[in-house]
Amino acid sequence: MSFDRHLAEIAREFPDWTIWRSDAGRWWATRHHPLTSAQREAGCAMTIDADDPEGLREQLRDQGERFDGTFP
Repeated sequence: MSFDRHLAEIAREFPDWTIWRSDAGRWWATRHHPLTSAQREAGCAMTIDADDPEGLREQLRDQGERFDGTFP
């Protein structure tokens, strides 16, 4: 599957994040909205990265669970 298709699928799955792949081949996601203090204290990050699309999905799911699963 092409990286463009992976990007589109992940973007649809996690609409509150901007997804991209760097020139170095790493997969990145950054939130559209700032985090609250409580979200940061819960371990939420504004930007995350991974080696591959599945690694990024895993981190995005983890981020969604960090604040009682109340936000993506």
